[in-house]
Amino acid sequence: MKKNTLILTAVSLVLVLSAFKVISAEEVAAAPEPTETKSIAWYVANLKEAQDKNQQCHDNPAIKSSEDCENSLHALQISFKGGN
Repeated sequence: MKKNTLILTAVSLVLVLSAFKVISAEEVAAAPEPTETKSIAWYVANLKEAQDKNQQCHDNPAIKSSEDCENSLHALQISFKGGN
């Protein structure tokens, strides 16, 4: 009886650990690839890309606070309001 309990516990532990490994692998696969952060100056020189990035940031609140989003917004503000 004790041997069966030990085997059942070991099998349960292996299954739980395998489930965590699968979940972890799925999260890694689902994570977006990091992209290069563009500077404010780059976005000022490429206003169409700044507008596109700003729209992406507006549509996806999860990335809204990223440096790339802030740089694109700042570049648009500079372009439309002036340097100050």
